[in-house]
Amino acid sequence: MRVKNMMSEDVVSIDKDQNVCDALRVMKKHKKSRLAVINTNHDNIKEMVGVITEKDIALKLGSSKYGNMPPSHFHISTVMTKDIIEVDMEMKLGYVANLMLENNIGGMPVMEDGAMAGMITKSDLIDTCRGKPYEKQSVQDLMSTELIIVSPSDRLVHARRIMLDAKVGRLLVMEEDVIAGLITSKDISRAMISFRKVVPDKHKSARIRNLLVEDVMTQGVRTISMDVSIAEAAHIMLDEGLSGFPVVDEDNKTVGIITKTDLLDLIVEMEGVS
Repeated sequence: MRVKNMMSEDVVSIDKDQNVCDALRVMKKHKKSRLAVINTNHDNIKEMVGVITEKDIALKLGSSKYGNMPPSHFHISTVMTKDIIEVDMEMKLGYVANLMLENNIGGMPVMEDGAMAGMITKSDLIDTCRGKPYEKQSVQDLMSTELIIVSPSDRLVHARRIMLDAKVGRLLVMEEDVIAGLITSKDISRAMISFRKVVPDKHKSARIRNLLVEDVMTQGVRTISMDVSIAEAAHIMLDEGLSGFPVVDEDNKTVGIITKTDLLDLIVEMEGVS
């Protein structure tokens, strides 16, 4: 199967001179985690100059370098990723999945004759996993057993640093071996926006360090059994808009986590890269 069969032609974009608050509003409205960034040149032609994601916003807003800046001062152009990796409509899905894994990205613009024809994301790719070949694989075969966790009492800036160092978009929040919640880059970016809006500039740097994981995390986390098939796991992810969830055994003990990235690994194996 090729990119043209799975890509989304409905690309949501934002101007590079808008700010991160605008970006988050557009993401929420369209239920997107990334936007194409557009610039209008001197000939009044719109050209793509970057991509901005929820993770980009979370990492930038949590940086001490920009501690006192209000969110309205964060233009898209200062937060976006400028080095865009483009793919062609005729590329095979396995090759594209491998590109995403190698570059730690969740989506890429699809080009045709030098123009953007669409966007392909992890979600588009893992739709493939709903097929019958993936029913033979179970969550247990693919899950990550090395859990990266934080506690509810950890500082939010600490959780952000772990995400940055581990190159992940979510962390399990554990308290005495029990799942207390889940924190994602989306949670951090929205919390940072809200915080910067209400706290006076001179107090931002000091008070931001007092934000705790429990102030921001999502509770009531969806879990999945280790015996569930990959096809069913992909179905749940896509239908419920989840990027991953903790895996539990028959005793409801947390034994791992499975994410869209894990499913990409399987796609590479099943589909091949050539």
